[in-house]
Amino acid sequence: MSLRGRPLKVKYAYYQIADEIQKQILDGSIKPGERLPGEVELAEMFGVTRSTVREGLRQLENDGLVHRPTPRRLEVCLPQVDALTARASRAMALMRVSFRDLWQVAMVTEPLAANLAAGLITEEEKSELRAIHAEMVAAQHDVEATIDLDPRFHSFIAETTKNRVLIMAREPVALLLYRGFAQVAPVAKIALQRQIVAHEHIVEAICAGDAELAETWARRHIEDFWRAINKAGLADRAAFKTAETF
Repeated sequence: MSLRGRPLKVKYAYYQIADEIQKQILDGSIKPGERLPGEVELAEMFGVTRSTVREGLRQLENDGLVHRPTPRRLEVCLPQVDALTARASRAMALMRVSFRDLWQVAMVTEPLAANLAAGLITEEEKSELRAIHAEMVAAQHDVEATIDLDPRFHSFIAETTKNRVLIMAREPVALLLYRGFAQVAPVAKIALQRQIVAHEHIVEAICAGDAELAETWARRHIEDFWRAINKAGLADRAAFKTAETF
């Protein structure tokens, strides 16, 4: 066993237990898949009660750093991207970030993702990207279906970059921004068709390995979406309404 314990003398000891174990996970002392000691042993290691240990472990579970494959076994794990995304998006919604805030970041992350994807996408991924686009073409008159497919389209492009920092950084922003399409579509009737056209160009540029053109079309696409957001009068509105989808 590689976990190191030490007595704690603080008011909220369970926070300190969670913090100490988290530090050892992050510095690599405890690795994903490694089993943590039971509550009794942890209580002895840290000099606290079992109930305090239990609260600390619950905090780690909530943060996605440990999980229970069985009721009696607790293992270190890596937080899943979807869980981190939902948490970050909820935080942004609670802070009432505006569509302008989201768009400004998307103007950096989406063109970057398209640029990198053009040089890294595999043949199998090209087929999948085209399939997602085909679904969007088929659903272009269905706003609800488009709202579900659009984030999937952009997220898949990011995933083909294999850049975990970019994937994690853009996902919560994109989740809030693209779901704003529900509020844009009623006042920007042409938005659905323009979206299809932009996606077509992005797909073809990425699959052709043209990074510069892919980046250019991704930027044009986000700029066009911004014009639709402004037309809908949403630029400085909070994107919090999408929080109910998490």
